[in-house]
Amino acid sequence: MDYRLPEGSCDCHFHIYGPFDRFPAGDEGRFTATKPFTIEDAFAVWDRLGITRGVIVHAVGSGDDNAVTYDALRRYPDRLRAVAILRPDVSDRRLDELTDAGFKAVRITMIRQDGKPVSTLGTSYDDLVQLAPRVAERGWHAQLWIESSDLAEAADKLEKLPLNYVIDHMSRTMADKGHQHPDFRAYTERLKTGRYWTKISGADRNTRIGRPYADTAPFMRAIVEAAPDQVVWGSDWPHVGHTAETMPDLQDLLRLLHECVPDEAVRRKILIDNPARLYNF
Repeated sequence: MDYRLPEGSCDCHFHIYGPFDRFPAGDEGRFTATKPFTIEDAFAVWDRLGITRGVIVHAVGSGDDNAVTYDALRRYPDRLRAVAILRPDVSDRRLDELTDAGFKAVRITMIRQDGKPVSTLGTSYDDLVQLAPRVAERGWHAQLWIESSDLAEAADKLEKLPLNYVIDHMSRTMADKGHQHPDFRAYTERLKTGRYWTKISGADRNTRIGRPYADTAPFMRAIVEAAPDQVVWGSDWPHVGHTAETMPDLQDLLRLLHECVPDEAVRRKILIDNPARLYNF
């Protein structure tokens, strides 16, 4: 069965790269794009799946000028919103330009491996502390790439900032950790406060067994059961960092969505209503 989403559906997490003669791709390690994936390429994918709108998550390697994403938003304002990479010294004028173009959030990297940051690229928590009052004034939120145990540790300090939060990729909790882990359960409880949102995306990143990502299904179900009004969906297209053998099939990701969210009304909320509210479509 091929899945097609309802009119008005929003892909709340995807990336674009290039064309490289105008927007060179920087080094992101294994996440470096090796060929262009333009906004028009994304639209071609959406047309096959029934997706109408989307939120570009600006790629770390594309630089803190946000140029490739800004260009797409200026050309397709009705279809797109975006998440930026920022430096604390960004000017008020530039922040206003980004806001007017449709940027709604700043992307914060707080993911760790073996107790150390995975990347020093992008916008850090320390940057966020400086940026928070300025982006909050413009109605932005912070999108966090953070694992559930690190969120449990960081939540007190995060909640002192004047921001709401969107948690990437189901809190990037690897499937073998178990959806009953206290830190994952604490994350789903935070969604109920209304101050946190999350994306049911990244099953291909969180799995330990590969396609069709059945080991991630309990996590997705737990999130939706906890707070269906605070959940959006994203494809994470074009899935940079995968090999040819592990590259996701979008139909597998849509099948997982339908299996974990069998109620059509709840799916429409996640695909259409919640993104419209969060990103002001």
